[in-house]
Amino acid sequence: MPEKLDPNAFVTAASQGPILDVRSPGEFQRAHIPGAISFPLFTDEERARVGTIYKQAGKDAAVELGLEFVGPKLAKWVKQAKKLAVNNTVYVHCWRGGMRSGSMAWLLETAGIQVKLLVGGYKAYRNFVLSKFEETIPLIVLGGKTGSGKTDILLEMQKRGVQVIDLEGIAHHRGSAFGHLGLEEQPTSEHFENVLVEQLMQMDYTKPIWVEDESRHIGKVFMGASFYDQLRAAPVLFLDIDAQYRLPHLVEVYAHYPKEDLARAIDKIKKRLGGDHYKNAQEALETGDFSEVAAITLNYYDKAYVHGLEIRAKENIHRLVVESCEPMVQTDAVMAHPLFTKNK
Repeated sequence: MPEKLDPNAFVTAASQGPILDVRSPGEFQRAHIPGAISFPLFTDEERARVGTIYKQAGKDAAVELGLEFVGPKLAKWVKQAKKLAVNNTVYVHCWRGGMRSGSMAWLLETAGIQVKLLVGGYKAYRNFVLSKFEETIPLIVLGGKTGSGKTDILLEMQKRGVQVIDLEGIAHHRGSAFGHLGLEEQPTSEHFENVLVEQLMQMDYTKPIWVEDESRHIGKVFMGASFYDQLRAAPVLFLDIDAQYRLPHLVEVYAHYPKEDLARAIDKIKKRLGGDHYKNAQEALETGDFSEVAAITLNYYDKAYVHGLEIRAKENIHRLVVESCEPMVQTDAVMAHPLFTKNK
């Protein structure tokens, strides 16, 4: 009989071996346990047909159809699982810990592979993920207007041994209308949460965890209320960096992208910029005056960020003036600030 593990034990133990997700490819693509391997019992089409038969003709008919689908695949699955197994062990789950994972576990154990099952399946894992956001997370937020180089600072802090979670890195987005450029496709909000919890589980909650200030939306990713409320209530170290330092940084980051992509990004904030500013930004882009484009859009983003900062509790905001966008200089300043030194 396969060993059955609750979500916490399953995720912890699975760091020693492969997680085989036997849900359909579509279910896996939407979201999955980080590091899991798609090992579907049914294709999306097969799953849909089995579900339809179940509703129309009952469980027995659905099982018979399922057996027709899986029969020719049995030998292939065993061969694949043996190649993937670590110490002859695999970790298996489906949606609710029912027939799909049970059937796969029976097959693999019959073939001599040790199987550990996730009790309650992916559904139970998701409840576990959401419960982790109810815990008190010791966040400290690095804030600053657009172009302040916050992500680069956090990554440098991480190199120096500070606990950091790069929310924009997980979301594959830099947070502005231009934030998707050059990055891979964004995950679903659900998968964002899965990866975030995976990283939180590696953190020491007796020490601060530094994150970047974000709106609730990071591109198409939408943060759940439990985590976002904690982010908004956390202390903020606000980098007060003048636009003269931020503009060259923005030009360096974005000017090499195709003008067509930049134009589409400007279109996204057309109403917020206003007619004249939008027109001027597009004209400057056409002539290659990227500094002017950055200056026009920065005016909008600065106002939006200041508004968001003003609705935080004033006692949580700690200002730090930095006259540079050089990550090493900025990081030195951040790590010398009292908010950092008092919370090591």
